[in-house]
Amino acid sequence: MRIFLFLILVLLVTTRPAFSQISADGSGKYLMDERSGQPFFWLGDTAWELFHRMTWEDILYYLDKRKAQGFTVIQAVVLAELDGLRQPNRYGAVPFKDLETLEWAVTSGKDPAIDGEYDYWDHVDFVIQEAAKRGLYVGLLPTWGDKVAYNWGSGPRIFDQDKAYRYVEQLANRYREKWNIIWILGGDRPGYYHRDGAYHDDRPVWRMMAQAIHTVCGTETFITYHTGGAGESTSAWFADEPWLSMHTIQSGHGSRSYPVWAYIREVLQQHPERPVMDMEPCYEDHPINPWDGKWNREDRGYFSSSEIRTRIYRGVIAGGVGATYGHHAVWQALDTALNPAVFTGDTVINWRGALDAEVGQQIHHLKDLMLALPDWNRVEDSLFVVSQRGVDHTDLIIDTRNEERSYALIHLPRPNPADVDLGRLAKGKKAAQLFNPSMGTYLPAKVRDSNGVQRFTPPDSTQEDWVLVIGLRELKKKQSR
Repeated sequence: MRIFLFLILVLLVTTRPAFSQISADGSGKYLMDERSGQPFFWLGDTAWELFHRMTWEDILYYLDKRKAQGFTVIQAVVLAELDGLRQPNRYGAVPFKDLETLEWAVTSGKDPAIDGEYDYWDHVDFVIQEAAKRGLYVGLLPTWGDKVAYNWGSGPRIFDQDKAYRYVEQLANRYREKWNIIWILGGDRPGYYHRDGAYHDDRPVWRMMAQAIHTVCGTETFITYHTGGAGESTSAWFADEPWLSMHTIQSGHGSRSYPVWAYIREVLQQHPERPVMDMEPCYEDHPINPWDGKWNREDRGYFSSSEIRTRIYRGVIAGGVGATYGHHAVWQALDTALNPAVFTGDTVINWRGALDAEVGQQIHHLKDLMLALPDWNRVEDSLFVVSQRGVDHTDLIIDTRNEERSYALIHLPRPNPADVDLGRLAKGKKAAQLFNPSMGTYLPAKVRDSNGVQRFTPPDSTQEDWVLVIGLRELKKKQSR
């Protein structure tokens, strides 16, 4: 009997899917990497058209670059936004034989050098495998939202509940043993909405996709949702859904003034408590609000580097468990010799050149800063700064500290002096540093009274944004790439 039970246990262990490698910490405040047992910082890059518009050579170049730049998650869409159902990928393959039955277009071979042998799904396999070789997770969206939602986009809408379940079930079975998959539903769409005078609720379709993933991969599998609509979070549509492992917001590209910190704070106050992050903040080289046809450089222009950094840093310091970066040319794999640009304003950059954009090379410093902290049991604390805290997106200071009060991070969006109450941390000798988000360097700041109020002034006014780090010990620059 004991031998029989042992064999059953071995069978369960050896056949358990290797999917759920990322999980939410029990506190709901951060993510864990189950492979290492360490906290996981989601540093994502949006490569939405990766499967659709890139060749093998392109993919290897892209993955090598983003790995070297310290990213941890590559966010890509299986059924891509830009006519991904009908326009073939770079090898002439489409995902389905027809859009009625959604039968996969699968061939017997995998060699791209042989005409007709290398199919669409072979190409998806290649990306996932190559990402795994580099230690990168793939934030895998089964579909962009226009294939589900009666909203906007090229579509066409192909999913009802039954087709959604069968498609994602097949996808999950294909990748159930891949350690580097993070499931993301949604695809830039709200859960429900009004359109053309009618109310539409797509949540039953998304729920069927989640059910398919859990049925194949286990109910502990991490699933999140890429929402659409600035000012709304997944908590508006999926507040109590048991399948959703992490809430997200999208601060997007429509405004400089989006209060990302307020929405992060609002989600963290809800129950049940789940991790949260901004999955699509403002992108580099993305024109601001280009959709009404009235964009121009003088009145709207583009987000500056400091605006992008500040948006992302505020989201994390307010309590976000990670950050997603994006470049307007990279997400669409822009090469005007192959495809026209989407909403370029008056700046057109090839995606390869865009990989070297300023913030894209700097944003890993945020991950390194967070990994240098002794723990991530953080809460927002607005009482550290006793001088003027600012009032809006241009100057508002956001603070966080850990529950033990052994450290605090104070984000300074402007290089102005700030009076800080050091007594809000635990008793003991304090160390202070000014962290430069552009360089990833720590400059020591002298502490005169460990329990009093002290003014700190960033040393370089040409660097607009800074992080004041105060703790019972100095942080050390940590290279995690």
